[in-house]
Amino acid sequence: MNHLKPTSPNSCPLTPLTFLERAATVYGDRTSIVYNDTTFTWAHTHRRCLRAASSLARLAICQGDVVSVLAYNIPALYELQFVVPMSESASPQPNVDSGVNDVEFVATYEDLVEEGDSNFQWVRPVNEWDPITLNYTSGTTSSPKGVVHSHRAIFIMTLDSLLDWSVPKNPVYLWTLPMFHSNGWSFTWGMAAVGGTNICLHKFTAQDIFSAVDRHRVTHMCGAPVVLNMIANSPNAKPLKNQVHFLTDRSKDVIITGGENVSSVEVESVLYSNPYVHEAAVVARPDEFWGETPCAFVSLIGKASSGDIIEFCRERLPHYMVPKTVVFMEELPKTATGKIKKFWLRDVAKSLSPTKEWSRI
Repeated sequence: MNHLKPTSPNSCPLTPLTFLERAATVYGDRTSIVYNDTTFTWAHTHRRCLRAASSLARLAICQGDVVSVLAYNIPALYELQFVVPMSESASPQPNVDSGVNDVEFVATYEDLVEEGDSNFQWVRPVNEWDPITLNYTSGTTSSPKGVVHSHRAIFIMTLDSLLDWSVPKNPVYLWTLPMFHSNGWSFTWGMAAVGGTNICLHKFTAQDIFSAVDRHRVTHMCGAPVVLNMIANSPNAKPLKNQVHFLTDRSKDVIITGGENVSSVEVESVLYSNPYVHEAAVVARPDEFWGETPCAFVSLIGKASSGDIIEFCRERLPHYMVPKTVVFMEELPKTATGKIKKFWLRDVAKSLSPTKEWSRI
């Protein structure tokens, strides 16, 4: 037993592509994708992916090549998460700053599907550590960076995400977050693993989201802050039947003031409950007495002074968590995916002269 080594019968390279194969067999008749008036089943999606993959293979796309995808959250973008690695190439996510110089039109995506072979035999990676995707970080804390993921990594990350979020079989997932975004990214493969239904939206408003949730009985979605703000500030928004609180934060966003840890997310949650606050972000500002104090950057949808904002927080937070500084902006700086650039706001807060006077706050 001490000399037992991996062999083909007892060791099979992990790859998320098997999720699609299984979905076609186990959930073949279940709806896989809904986009406007278009509806596919998992068996249909599987065949479409095989056809498109065979067409890419005929175009001499091979392992190690880079295939970029520029698209909205449409069925083609979803399918390409499987199609490109099936054709034995690394599948990078979109990066509009990648500096593409020459582009030659070859065919539309639907041409690739129609002209392909549904009996195409894709090759499972010999090594599960082979690259499958090249994804870019969002650039929230610095410039976007390309991150290579292996078949094994995506397989494990997908199952981990499903377990972590307690996703059951046959969920209905609404795509508002870009399919290439690292937050919720694994759910492209995850929906295949659990036989879920992908509700795709090209562009959307808050009403489009409400309508999709109601029409398709959506059970799950991920949303960037800009989308969540859109929903929360919609004139058609209705209060939730049950109030639920989730509190998380990055360690670098925790503010240490007078030895007390302050979660920026908790302070931001209070700020967002103010009817005059449209956007809010809280970072640390240097303080000669406390070390750091909360500094709030706020954009408004009404009229309010810094004193109004601070007093509002005083009534709802311990004094040490109340922002000592409020900076108003017309709009908070964001990344291309709508995340607030806290690293930029930290630099602004640091550029302010340190507060010096002792305060009860």
